[in-house]
Amino acid sequence: MGDSPVSTKPYAYIAGPLFDEGERWFIEKVDRLVAENGFETFLPHRDNPPKTHENVREIFLNDKGGIDRCDVVVANLNGIMTDDGTAWEMGYAYAKGKHTIGLFTDWRARFPAPDEVVNLMMQCSMNLLVRSLDELDAALKSWMAGR
Repeated sequence: MGDSPVSTKPYAYIAGPLFDEGERWFIEKVDRLVAENGFETFLPHRDNPPKTHENVREIFLNDKGGIDRCDVVVANLNGIMTDDGTAWEMGYAYAKGKHTIGLFTDWRARFPAPDEVVNLMMQCSMNLLVRSLDELDAALKSWMAGR
């Protein structure tokens, strides 16, 4: 029996809130866009078992492992506040030296300073903050061209 081929595609971790159908629909749309740009992706709600009381630690370790293996993290930062799990994932990715792209399409201003779009700790630790799916597409193409 032959071994399955190892993917030569770069690996992207797709982060964001997953608490309602709209959030899952949007993050799946982001995931498709990233995959269309030549990435293999890790999408937590797709690539983990359904959450139960018994497997919470397994899911945590799977998600952490996805960040450990990835080349790029793409995070949906939309909403009045960034999801706390997403903020943790972004901070962990920063500490691991991963290339991070934040996506904030929400037009509501969170902060009075015009140049502070999301919390400064997240904004200053990202490689790039994009404001639309078109900007995300261009950022992914640029990253791929520079690798």
